[in-house]
Amino acid sequence: MQVYLVGGAVRDALLGLPVSDRDWVVVGATPQVMIDQGYVPVGKDFPVFLHPRTHEEYALARTERKTAPGYHGFVIHAAPDVTLEEDLARRDITINAIATHPDTIRDIGQFDTKNALIDPFHGQQDLANKVFRHVSPAFREDPVRILRVARFAARFADFTVAPETLALMCEMVADGEVDHLVPERIWQELSRGLMEATPSRMFAVLRDCGALQRLLPEVDRLWGVPQRADYHPEVDTGVHLMMVLDMAARLQAPLAVRFACLCHDLGKGNTPADVLPRHIGHEERSARLLKGLCERLRVPTDCRELADVVAREHSNVHRSTDFGASALVRLLERCDALRKPQRFSDILLACESDARGRLGHLDSPYPQRPRLLQVLAVMQAVDTKTIAQQAMDMGASGSKVGDMVHQARVTAVQSTLPG
Repeated sequence: MQVYLVGGAVRDALLGLPVSDRDWVVVGATPQVMIDQGYVPVGKDFPVFLHPRTHEEYALARTERKTAPGYHGFVIHAAPDVTLEEDLARRDITINAIATHPDTIRDIGQFDTKNALIDPFHGQQDLANKVFRHVSPAFREDPVRILRVARFAARFADFTVAPETLALMCEMVADGEVDHLVPERIWQELSRGLMEATPSRMFAVLRDCGALQRLLPEVDRLWGVPQRADYHPEVDTGVHLMMVLDMAARLQAPLAVRFACLCHDLGKGNTPADVLPRHIGHEERSARLLKGLCERLRVPTDCRELADVVAREHSNVHRSTDFGASALVRLLERCDALRKPQRFSDILLACESDARGRLGHLDSPYPQRPRLLQVLAVMQAVDTKTIAQQAMDMGASGSKVGDMVHQARVTAVQSTLPG
């Protein structure tokens, strides 16, 4: 029984990056041997075990044989005679197919990879050249690998996809492999890519191989759609969208905000050609397209709800510096800001990403955000219980009580506005 550290931990150590998760491959063992030594089995599709003390994952060396389209169409073979090289050969790209011995590990979870590296597919060379290259033609058997390469591009933005790997990805898309991806796996990879430092690179790779059109056609059609140059010097809606995503990453926005940024302008993709470059009513069209996208990918509720509000209201948030007290209160009420103040803060962060994700505006201030947060604080300070009680003492009920509370908020906000 031999144990090796493999994959991302070795890759990141070679790149001088912090190592968090460590994956291990065990050669020469059976499931029973692992259980007898105290490892806990957790794998559903292939033999994976948790270490009895560290709880890190240890997988038996295995090979895979394609038997059907899609992510689940594999027969797994894990046995003591499977070699480390055979296990590495089934991995996606060369920089993830490097292994090292456990005795290279030093204190505090660090390890020395300069010696005792097992690198049969020249991953170190591809790391030095900053290239994503598939390990073998078996890459084409798993469409998730297209998403993984795109996600890695978002993390390592200065890497490029090898021409032969990109050609293989294009063939996989043309053959319909990505059409067999399950929604949960698409969302898993998409959400991870959105949280990387340069999410635009993920979408660039997906566009280059044609996968974006199959997976997110609502997003793909935004490229080539013009916008008014006085508002959007970059003109192209798809270019703007990528700038918005990278701005959200720069502002360290959470996932729900980044997803809202991705979907905020979907409606511009079906603006009638005769009214371009204007996009009147694109907000409601964006919300309708968003609903279908979320249902198709089974997007989590928090991401879906935030994206819906941002799609509908981002233009109003941008224009809010010209709003009077009444319009400001109505805007915050539509955003449900009083019941969900943290979500409202996230809405404003998405809107700031949108406003600054434009050519020449990357470092521009966004006064709407602090102003609307101040408006929210003023509205929160209004004693609505006392006002409601006074209204009922006067014989008011139902919507009339709500109207009086609303007016009290407008009055409070009015008193804080300049002039």
